[in-house]
Amino acid sequence: MWQRVPRAEHGRVTENITGLHMSLLEVLVLLGAVALVVARWLPPAVRQRVTITAGAGFVLSATVLSVVGIRWQLLPVLAGAAVALPFALAPLLRRRSGRPAWRARWWLALPGSVACVGLIATGPMAAWAFPVPVFPEPSGRFAVGTRVVQWTDPRRPETFTADPYDRRTVVVQLWYPAQKSPAGAERAQYLGRTEHEARTVSDALARAVGLPGFLVDGIPRAHTHSVFNAPVADRGGRFPVVLFSPGSGGVRTQNTAWAEELASHGYVVAALDHPYDSAAVVLTDGRTIHTKTVSTGDRDKDDKLAVGWTAVRAADLSFVLTQLDRLGQGEIAGPLTGRLDTGRVAVTGHSMGGAAALRAARLDHRFDAVVDLDGYPHGPTTPPLHQPTLALTQAITPTTDPQYIPRLTKAIELNTATSYRLTIPGAAHLTFMDGPLYLPPVPSIVGSLGRIESLRVVAATTLAFLDTTLRHKPGDLPGVLSAYGGLSVHRPSNNR
Repeated sequence: MWQRVPRAEHGRVTENITGLHMSLLEVLVLLGAVALVVARWLPPAVRQRVTITAGAGFVLSATVLSVVGIRWQLLPVLAGAAVALPFALAPLLRRRSGRPAWRARWWLALPGSVACVGLIATGPMAAWAFPVPVFPEPSGRFAVGTRVVQWTDPRRPETFTADPYDRRTVVVQLWYPAQKSPAGAERAQYLGRTEHEARTVSDALARAVGLPGFLVDGIPRAHTHSVFNAPVADRGGRFPVVLFSPGSGGVRTQNTAWAEELASHGYVVAALDHPYDSAAVVLTDGRTIHTKTVSTGDRDKDDKLAVGWTAVRAADLSFVLTQLDRLGQGEIAGPLTGRLDTGRVAVTGHSMGGAAALRAARLDHRFDAVVDLDGYPHGPTTPPLHQPTLALTQAITPTTDPQYIPRLTKAIELNTATSYRLTIPGAAHLTFMDGPLYLPPVPSIVGSLGRIESLRVVAATTLAFLDTTLRHKPGDLPGVLSAYGGLSVHRPSNNR
């Protein structure tokens, strides 16, 4: 479905080259550092040319990087080159001064060279483990635009603050089918409207999982395939709507690749930040709201807390649907006025967002379909769902919560519409978000499907389900889904 497109094709030498996880400038620094180490072992006839060329290229590239910003992954490369540089230049300088050239004996130089190469090699290894995300190009026929809106519900008090006049505010990012932008149009920053917002959110996400922020400093450097405020596509009629709630502590942009893929196929995706739950929410007035939803470590207490947090999220989803309906009907002015088909709406979410989607659908029958991306169903399983539901789950292992699958199955079996539970082999909990693009490819963290294949599988299964349930496209949905893993189909006739 997706192709991997080198970001350097846009002429930006500071962007990642697909597959290498390093920019062109970083590759030049790496090659220069290696050449400086190797130069000592070359024949005298070429040693001088290699040393001068490598040294000049290294210094120039490193100087430019120091201006545009050096990633921490390059520091061991610079350190290895700094150690090797004096030994590479010393023989040349002594020869120019008329003194006999000096070279360390081979049995002294060899361990030093090996140590420098080892130090330099840690750079690309670190860049591979913590890369700047390179987003797959959406495969649909539409270009993708994005915009951010902020809405306040005047009827709902903000329960996370003591101010009796505070009202619940949510920030929503929309991805939508757009007209093709001119060549060279600035693509949207990942994680925020500006680089400052992206870094604020990235640092908050890192703190939430106990990582130092510098380890994931590549995330706010990334750009997506969307264009902010691009004109809406002039074809396609009215577009079905997909609402999305992120995981616990997650943010509206955590499933950007998934959202862009859906938008390129003619859907409008509305992803929510949940203030005081999401790691960091930057409001239009510049304030940043950090999370207040902290687990206690006690299973029973945390379950009760999660039920309350899920209820708030579900109410957020219903409120946003109301706002989108007003936008679609022209009651709220905006570029998407008249282009939203809020008679065809799916509610989706990852992790706790999946639980919120299930709860929202139980209480608000305006939602026509549900997609739960590996979300534990917090809260009551009644009243029963009446919308077709797709639950995607990670591979079940001995470490999986033993209550997860039975509780999810119970929720689905009560459904009065045909529903599906698909267990994807090789998937982990973070497979269902953008995490595989920028986290170390450790199976227990992001699964074993690969950086791009993880995203492709989640998007392909979601699209197949949405096309069937919202667009009523003919086809063998169980056959399509079963190609991706273990499928259980729950039909109303066998749920009783």
